[in-house]
Amino acid sequence: MMPTEPAGPGSEKQSWAERRRQKIRDEIERNRRGEYTVPTWALALALALVVGAWVAIVVFA
Repeated sequence: MMPTEPAGPGSEKQSWAERRRQKIRDEIERNRRGEYTVPTWALALALALVVGAWVAIVVFA
């Protein structure tokens, strides 16, 4: 049986934290290039507010 070597700096496997940091760096770079998008949850919230306001106007007016 071969002994397993500890993951070193050149290891292909990244920790969860390092993958998360890289994902954030990539997103910041995309945003700087103007490739940002509005998150789906924000669009859904805006739609719910508009529909809710419309319903409130119809019901209470």
